[in-house]
Amino acid sequence: MRVINFGADVAEPIALFESVASSSVELGRGSGEVHVYCVHFDANAVIGVHPTGFCQLFLVVQGSGWAVGGDGTCVHLDAGQGVFFELGEIHSKGSDTGMIAIMVQASDLQPRDVVRHLREDDCGAA
Repeated sequence: MRVINFGADVAEPIALFESVASSSVELGRGSGEVHVYCVHFDANAVIGVHPTGFCQLFLVVQGSGWAVGGDGTCVHLDAGQGVFFELGEIHSKGSDTGMIAIMVQASDLQPRDVVRHLREDDCGAA
């Protein structure tokens, strides 16, 4: 699992199209079959341990939760943070308080912005 930061603090101004007060973060590039989902987690929700069927970006847009990667490390995720899972990586994710995330799956997907400063969490999952 690789941690992704897509908050406003890492965004770059959009200079095209006479844009004003707008910025973006390139999250990755890919090819092949692609799926994009909005995933809703209620309080105390869990998606159990399983291998990814595709490379996967999991990006929290509201609330907070956690993700566990193939090495068993659990990280806390707030809105503006996410993780990248390799094809076939064993993983799980969930939320104690509720969360909405965008999940992008692709045959070939390479994340752009990788950081490693999220706090490890005591998830009780994995």
